[in-house]
Amino acid sequence: MGSEPPEPAVRLCFVCLGNICRSPTAEAVMVHLVREAGLEDHVEIDSAGTAAYHVGDPPDHRATAEARRRGIAMVSRGRQFQRGDFELFDLVLAMDQWNHSDLTDLASSPDQKAKVHLLREWDPAARGVHDLDVPDPYYGGPDGFADVFDMVERSCRNLLAQLVARHGLPAAGS
Repeated sequence: MGSEPPEPAVRLCFVCLGNICRSPTAEAVMVHLVREAGLEDHVEIDSAGTAAYHVGDPPDHRATAEARRRGIAMVSRGRQFQRGDFELFDLVLAMDQWNHSDLTDLASSPDQKAKVHLLREWDPAARGVHDLDVPDPYYGGPDGFADVFDMVERSCRNLLAQLVARHGLPAAGS
């Protein structure tokens, strides 16, 4: 009889508006970082959108191209964040203040609202910055996707380091 895999120590959901640019980028980056650290059994990662515009769609081709350029695969499909997701995830990481507001409005308890954070709260380059939004690159050019990727990667690296410390997860190479 096989043993059940361990429950993840922490479950993360990255959320933007349509779930085709920013949040799937964050999901793919965090999956990559978690794999590099050998923590796949300890951290569960997903992404979603606050709107249903792109349910079932692959990530934007420009986001996918930027990720591929950096050696990261984006394989998720768009889905909409549901009220029940609050029960599934420990941290719900909004890409901007609008998403944060939509998520806290959807939350049905103070505990659920406390799970919602802006991803750039973990961006070391954003210390002392008032605007913690990851800007939506959808209507811009490729540079916007590169900038988003940089912000997301910095934030995810720092978030993962803090999760390792807070939850006593094994450090890479342990």
